[in-house]
Amino acid sequence: MIQKSIEKANVLIEAVPYIQDFRGALVVVKVGGSVQESPENLLRLLSDIAFMRTVGIKVILVHGGGKAISRAMETAGIPPNFVQGLRVTDEATIEVVEDVIKHQVNANILQLLNKHFHVLARPLHGDWVLSVRKVTGVDAAGQLVDWGYVGEPVVVKTDSIAQMVDAGVIPVITPLGLGEEDGKLYNVNADVAAVAIAKAMRVRKLVFISDVPGLLRDINNPDSLLSTLHLSEVSTLKDEGVISGGMLPKIDSCVEAIEAGVQRVHLIDGRMPHSLLLEIFTKQGVGTEIKADE
Repeated sequence: MIQKSIEKANVLIEAVPYIQDFRGALVVVKVGGSVQESPENLLRLLSDIAFMRTVGIKVILVHGGGKAISRAMETAGIPPNFVQGLRVTDEATIEVVEDVIKHQVNANILQLLNKHFHVLARPLHGDWVLSVRKVTGVDAAGQLVDWGYVGEPVVVKTDSIAQMVDAGVIPVITPLGLGEEDGKLYNVNADVAAVAIAKAMRVRKLVFISDVPGLLRDINNPDSLLSTLHLSEVSTLKDEGVISGGMLPKIDSCVEAIEAGVQRVHLIDGRMPHSLLLEIFTKQGVGTEIKADE
């Protein structure tokens, strides 16, 4: 018993320099829908966020909710439709998206942070702070793709976010936006929203939490985790096929954030207990840290 207590004390002592270094720092944490599917994993993650806020880190939480949205659409008899990884969002779909993302997913996270972990958290819906333009593109045949009400941020209203974090509040931000031309509600990819907010706020760290341990050199071998990735290595790893599939747009987003002034971007596994604290407050970390060349 005494030995275990000593080990716990040593862990706290190891964290002291990191706590001192990051006190007052801005950190965006993006929580994927896969993590939210497990109440146990979500609780552990939110306990990490509560700890970070308690030791003085200014946390901005951005969340997705794709699986919950798909379930609600199925209940409503609306078949989900994805093109190039983006949900096609018509008028019926955007109503479901807004209801689920605001009144179920966001509300649940707020309830847990406020009532369970006793930290001050408030909703800051994306349509309050993100001005977006409609996403357009072409398919493999060169035909125009219409995703409907899917947008990408062009303006982030940072004042509201800054006021909340400066007041000790955790803003919990939904991936929504208002069209810059039509003023209508748009669905925004949560990764894209997190990057836009991190860039605009010039945060110290941007952390993506999902159900993968980070960037693996061999996707079938969890021991092949790349703990550090420099920007100069990205092109080679793409050529080698190490960065491929769904990891391609995520790494591109990470590179975009670093090039815009975000100091570090982290990819970590939300299924690992307290992976967020281990990544930030220990020397070795547990995921992939992406940074500019030194």
